[in-house]
Amino acid sequence: MSQRQKVKQILSDDRTHYEATVKGWVRSFRNNQFIALNDGSTNNNLQIVIDTENIDAALLKRITTGAAISATGEVIPSLGKGQRVELKAVTLDILGDCDPEKYPLQLKNKPSLEYLREIAHLRFRTNTFGAVFRIRHSLAFAVHKFFNERGFVYLHTPIITASDAEGAGEMFRVTTLDMQNPPRTEGGEIDYKEDFFGKSTNLTVSGQLEGELGAMAFGEIYTFGPTFRAENSNTARHLAEFWMIEPEMAFYELEDNMDLAEAFIKSLISHILEHNREDLDFLATRLVEEEKQKPQQERSEMGLIEKLEFVLHNEFVRITYTEAIDILKDSKPNKNKKFQYLIEGWGADLQSEHERYLVEKHFKKPVILTDYPKEIKSFYMKLNADNKTVRAMDILFPGIGEMVGGSQREEDYEKLVARMQEMHVPVEELSWYLDTRRFGTAPHSGFGLGFERMMLFVTGMTNIRDVIPFPRTPKSAEF
Repeated sequence: MSQRQKVKQILSDDRTHYEATVKGWVRSFRNNQFIALNDGSTNNNLQIVIDTENIDAALLKRITTGAAISATGEVIPSLGKGQRVELKAVTLDILGDCDPEKYPLQLKNKPSLEYLREIAHLRFRTNTFGAVFRIRHSLAFAVHKFFNERGFVYLHTPIITASDAEGAGEMFRVTTLDMQNPPRTEGGEIDYKEDFFGKSTNLTVSGQLEGELGAMAFGEIYTFGPTFRAENSNTARHLAEFWMIEPEMAFYELEDNMDLAEAFIKSLISHILEHNREDLDFLATRLVEEEKQKPQQERSEMGLIEKLEFVLHNEFVRITYTEAIDILKDSKPNKNKKFQYLIEGWGADLQSEHERYLVEKHFKKPVILTDYPKEIKSFYMKLNADNKTVRAMDILFPGIGEMVGGSQREEDYEKLVARMQEMHVPVEELSWYLDTRRFGTAPHSGFGLGFERMMLFVTGMTNIRDVIPFPRTPKSAEF
């Protein structure tokens, strides 16, 4: 048996006139002679030329779109347009039949992204999703590469947790209790002491708090895992299950945190531009076609590759929340009441439209906003000397809004406890978290980057459900 070679390998090899075996799925079969074969290693197909004289008629009928086949033959220079080489098949086997009448992916009728979400188990076989998920793999690899090269420790934080890191309250409960007849306390409430873990538990919204514990021993750690929000939101920006990258660094102040986050993002983009150019070019062309359907004022000023290079080659602008509010208050869309949420003064919680205005219209660069009002940020963020703002930082991107959220953490035990009490965060339940402030506390910082948000930016896809293999959204947990 000949060793199987991947299509990508054959297409990038300068050699010809050698024997090869390829295996993959039929994309098209024309003139009873030419098979376009794809094996997922690239969006490009390998043309297989068959000799109909030497192939059984019954076998010929089984070569249909979607069928899995194996072919062995000689790789020769191609006479046809559009490909440098082709495989002249000597033997051909059908590995798996595919009924063309029932196969839902007849690519000639260009299925919509909405339709492909309904058949997400098959959408990997299209060019668009082939490109998206090869990039997803590459981006995940680039995350580990970046932190590994800087000596960070990869820490697996729990998926099942008894704490709510953000105080967000929108969590999925994890239980083995009989929902029809749960055990109850004397007061009539559900008795979680009888549950599997002996207490009420949920799916995690963040690995940050546990990550901080690791940073206080290893210096620098990062987490990269699934997180869950039970937010009943059906927008193109929300998922109930998504992946987060959360580094935590001891001895880092806010400035160091910003430097790392900017270097991290640029490193990811640089990796994709270098290693996934073919898939990026395909997605860039797809985006141009998609943009043509939009009204002129909604179209992006930059193509996909330009947008990536724009982030890579520009220094991120760093401004305070207070400066941002002044800019937004005096902006045309605010004065002309074009913003959905008008900015009336200091203390307003910035929305995506404000973040995008700062990046796309005002500065025309990625922006890092710092020093937000303490009222609109989490309990663990370090208070500034003014006692009004915290040492937070958000990185804002074109087309997306917030890409990264982070802060210097409050390392002072007394101040942290006071903030928790002020915000009604249970101090007793988080005594383990407070121990890092009791025993050898130190300045430390961290941030979170939503992996799917980064995927949206890198691929140019506009719906977050199209950059995760099996999206989990309200009323939808298919496959």
